[in-house]
Amino acid sequence: MSDDGLETADGRLPGYVAVPSSGAGPWPAVVVLHEVFGLNDDIRRIANRFADAGYLAFAPALFARGFKPACIVSVFRSLATGTGSAVDDVIAAAEALRADDRTTGKVGSAGFCLGGGFCFLLADRGVFDATAPNYGPFPPATGVPTRSCPMVASFGADDRLLPGAADKLEESLAPSGVDRDIKEYAGVGHSFMNEWGTPPPVRVIERIAGLHHSAAQADDAWDRILAFFGRHLV
Repeated sequence: MSDDGLETADGRLPGYVAVPSSGAGPWPAVVVLHEVFGLNDDIRRIANRFADAGYLAFAPALFARGFKPACIVSVFRSLATGTGSAVDDVIAAAEALRADDRTTGKVGSAGFCLGGGFCFLLADRGVFDATAPNYGPFPPATGVPTRSCPMVASFGADDRLLPGAADKLEESLAPSGVDRDIKEYAGVGHSFMNEWGTPPPVRVIERIAGLHHSAAQADDAWDRILAFFGRHLV
């Protein structure tokens, strides 16, 4: 487990690598895409959880390409337009993991909030073998996806930021026939899988948006993700 980053065809990509501690590999891989708060200890925890389940996990630090406020603007612009350095970094991470001798060549993505948006953005580009967007916004560049790689998606019914998102996604993907598991959890809001919590400066936003960890629903979402990835990545 380290913050040494990942070597890609375009150079070293900053981020956190979590390697399974059991078995000699090769393992399937997962790119873990962080929330708006960036690569923090909660995202490292999530990467470690994937590693504990037998996946080589990499969480790119999408806000680490220079002055952080400018990086944040650039990342949101990438999500809005579908192009840019953040998109290139996610694709480079997937390609590097696919070519890594430690992996089986199967690569999935798991995103949270902002990161879930990038899961949606790249869902039909052939980048990932399966994807797990969790309470992610539909990217302005694409809207609600109509085509996708296999997808397991989770939303909170009380999410004020994404009202009705689960039903919209199911209706949009149904005609494609793609294997999917889309679930809305009653009684929880946005970021219900986040154990780290929001920084003090945005606690007001947290209360307004209904952000809070919900253990039972988070555990169920984890069970669904690992079962789904077990069918498509292993």
